[in-house]
Amino acid sequence: MSAVTTATEVLQLVTFKLAGEEYATDILKVQEINRMVEITSVPNAPHYVEGVINLRGKVIPVIDLRKKFGLEAKETDAQSRIMVVDVGKTVGLIVDSVSEVLRLPADTVEPPPPMALNGGSEYIRGIGKLDDRLVILLDVDKLLSNGDKQGLLIGENSDMNYQI
Repeated sequence: MSAVTTATEVLQLVTFKLAGEEYATDILKVQEINRMVEITSVPNAPHYVEGVINLRGKVIPVIDLRKKFGLEAKETDAQSRIMVVDVGKTVGLIVDSVSEVLRLPADTVEPPPPMALNGGSEYIRGIGKLDDRLVILLDVDKLLSNGDKQGLLIGENSDMNYQI
């Protein structure tokens, strides 16, 4: 008699909030989560790039995800965080708050709705279904890649001229 086992892949995600919606990204992409610090502006950067911070001697760009997604601006507060991610380069993402580390069965993730794909949201991996809520899964590699029109290119028009 043989036992049949079906192993469901489990995604480990860091969840965060932006404008009241819950988002998540792969925990392996997140290096650390920090409280807000002073951000130094960079001339000629895209509108969603807040500037740069010094992270233990390394200067990293910081992106306001609200601006990147075209959401209403909001002053940072005690809940605001800089989520530091690694996409080949280290980048900080300003989010309204970080919620939790979530284990989500892969079979509960639906592909993004077709209307989301038309709006330049190719960085949405899918929609995670939990008992009482939905979580938007982001692909930070695509979100911050410079290979597409929505990607991030820092310093293109400035003397700094570095890319992420």
